[in-house]
Amino acid sequence: MNRIGFIGTIVIVVLALFGATAMFVVDQRQFGVVYQFGQIQKVITEPGLNLRVPLVQNVNYLDKRLLTLESMDTDPLLTAEKQRVIIDWYVRWRITDPQTYIRNVGADEASGAQQLNRVVRNAFQEEINRRTVREIISTRRETLMDDVKREVNQAVKNAKPWGIDIVDVRITRADYVESITESVYRRMQAERQRVANELRSTGQAEGEQIKADADRQREVTVANAYRDAQKVRGQGDAEANRTYAEAFGKDPQFAEFYRSLDAYRASIGKPGDVLVIDPAASDFFRNMRDPLASTRR
Repeated sequence: MNRIGFIGTIVIVVLALFGATAMFVVDQRQFGVVYQFGQIQKVITEPGLNLRVPLVQNVNYLDKRLLTLESMDTDPLLTAEKQRVIIDWYVRWRITDPQTYIRNVGADEASGAQQLNRVVRNAFQEEINRRTVREIISTRRETLMDDVKREVNQAVKNAKPWGIDIVDVRITRADYVESITESVYRRMQAERQRVANELRSTGQAEGEQIKADADRQREVTVANAYRDAQKVRGQGDAEANRTYAEAFGKDPQFAEFYRSLDAYRASIGKPGDVLVIDPAASDFFRNMRDPLASTRR
């Protein structure tokens, strides 16, 4: 009985292992490709649990999502005017027919990417040979990408189709090779330096002109102010003299006495002043000797 139970257990384990290896799951992001003795038996496109014959059949998977292939080399390409440019690009593609893809391209995505890189580069080389740098960079860039996409689609859907679809082709960078780029940068730098020097010289000339004009205006303003001041001063002196004459005309003796006081104030009492005058004989001190002298004259 124990022997029967042991055998039964072994059978159950074997059946369980057999069932586990017979089942496989296909993800919604994948194609499931069932091989039998190296030949494609069937392709499962819908997600879910599936069965296979253990030890006879095996399963490989292919990605059904949108794939991205970026440029893998940096070799320059020649334009219509024989300029060497470097193009960085990427391609969006997907596998649409797994059997055709495996039969004509390879069993995995890497095989398709490698061959697709060669096809895309050749298409870019052919299209860039027909265009100038200006067209590649700006004016006809969209047309260039559309033409490359069309050529690549024709290449992968010819008499020996690849089972893929090219969704988009884009250029991410278009530039001269490094040696030409450095030369262009130096030329641009020299041109910018020339323009800067020209602007600086023009600014200095305009600055000198503005300064000279300001100095001229300052001299004219000062001269006009001095003229007006002298005119006002003259008018004031004339008015003062008229007032003095009118006031002193009423009392000449007092006027003479007042003027003598002004003369004393201006001549006597200043540090360092020396007067050599005979007070008794000089008329300068007459009013000091006799304050009433002016009234008796």
